[in-house]
Amino acid sequence: MSVRQKPAGPPAASIRPRSGGIGRGSSPAAEALSDALRRGTGGFLDFRRRTALLQTATAGALAVVVLYQFGLLRSVPELPLPGLDADRVDASGEAYVLLNTPDSAIGIASAGVSLVLAGMGGERRHEETPWIPLLLLAKSLADAAGGLYLTAEQLTKHKRVCSWCTVSSALLVATVPTVLPEARAALRSLRRR
Repeated sequence: MSVRQKPAGPPAASIRPRSGGIGRGSSPAAEALSDALRRGTGGFLDFRRRTALLQTATAGALAVVVLYQFGLLRSVPELPLPGLDADRVDASGEAYVLLNTPDSAIGIASAGVSLVLAGMGGERRHEETPWIPLLLLAKSLADAAGGLYLTAEQLTKHKRVCSWCTVSSALLVATVPTVLPEARAALRSLRRR
């Protein structure tokens, strides 16, 4: 594995605890994954990092909304621009109908699943476990479609949008190109089998 010019943190093996202690153990495979994600370069690692960034930003945007939907914020902070009204959009009944919970909580959980998929598997997962990049692509396409649907729903029903929700939808759409290259490589790998 080639190492990034400015890697994140030390090599995992160099900080391995020497005593048994309480908690989880490690393995060479787990240490290799730690090093690849934090320190590695090449392959599809940069795409996976971008996916992680976009999904974390999605969860962050939705975190503002979830605080309002749970009553922890009295109002969603919005710029005073025409067409924006997060309070109205995010308080509506349709925002609570799916699973009988605030839709922003579902969006945050979904972003968490995408983060798990982005982090799963080693540097060569497109060859070793091609189902992971393919599943991430399928999920990303479904998420992007769902985000666009929710934006259209806001525009057609409320004639207004929640800026935080719109940002999260844009981030979901932006995730698709970051997962596509590895999914293509995974599909090629499956065809060679």
